[in-house]
Amino acid sequence: MTARAGSNRGDALDTEPPLAARVFAELANGRFHSGEELARILAVSRSAIWKAANTLRDLGVTLHAVRNRGYRLAMPAEPLDAGRIRALLPKLARDRIRSLEVLWSVGSTNTLLMERANPPVGSCEALLAEYQTAGRGRRGRSWLAPPGGAICLSQSWVFPEVPRDLGALGLVIGVCALRALGALGLQNVRLKWPNDLLVGDNKLGGVLIELRAESGGPACVVIGVGLNVALGSDLIATLARSGPTPTDLVASGLERPSRNAVAAALIGSVVAGLLEFSREGLRPFIEEWRDADALRGREVSIQAGEGSIRGLARGVDVQGALLVETPQGLQRFISGDVTVRAAT
Repeated sequence: MTARAGSNRGDALDTEPPLAARVFAELANGRFHSGEELARILAVSRSAIWKAANTLRDLGVTLHAVRNRGYRLAMPAEPLDAGRIRALLPKLARDRIRSLEVLWSVGSTNTLLMERANPPVGSCEALLAEYQTAGRGRRGRSWLAPPGGAICLSQSWVFPEVPRDLGALGLVIGVCALRALGALGLQNVRLKWPNDLLVGDNKLGGVLIELRAESGGPACVVIGVGLNVALGSDLIATLARSGPTPTDLVASGLERPSRNAVAAALIGSVVAGLLEFSREGLRPFIEEWRDADALRGREVSIQAGEGSIRGLARGVDVQGALLVETPQGLQRFISGDVTVRAAT
């Protein structure tokens, strides 16, 4: 395997990342660093440091610049590191990971893995990025997070054939994320059908699953997990004006979370969950999902096609479909066909 420019891999020699990435890494501790110091350490001009700082601001990083003190990040941010993440993986996952790569910037981690050849059956490729220029959520929505502010993770996995419960895989991955965050000490996360992670009514993260399959042959799934770690109050307020109010791990009660530990927990939990799902389908996950159901018993509005239906959410069935009690009776909605919002 060969390393790509701007990457760091746990299983390949690194290549030189872009200057903005190297400045970001030097500033990660949250302390002031002078432009002169940064230029000396990175063997570039002070003008190059100034340009790199502006690049970071353009990417959404909150960067303070003070005369005679230098630059610092508004909040410390641990850079993602493939070697550290791999070292933190449980053995079960480490043995299944064919490649683990961290990129500084990419259009979409999901799209990049979808463009690659399938990994062998039962093995996984994991790809993370500090920044996505075209990060996507479900139904084409954008996913915005600055470097250091989130986990942008995609994993590809091949089943020998299309699983019977494939339509419920998003629910399975939601439970895997729930397990990972619980192991890290965050116990108040809820799941909103079909693919959102919530704390209260605020969005902590989401899942996006894409499929590439052959008729009667193997099925490759690319599983994207976006998780807010430390967005900062300004970005949270900006995002809330254009969509659901977000939250992050810091605001939700995890003090100074290690992004590499969070990434390793997610990857490990997803690999273990995929193996379990391969053997037993949705059944081992359904009760955990129901216990964390953020919509159950609440009035909801479902947009399907050109129509809208209101009713009371009554949980999910054994295939992972949403059940809604309406004036016309109990109706069933399949993941991927509808958008669900808690009614006001």
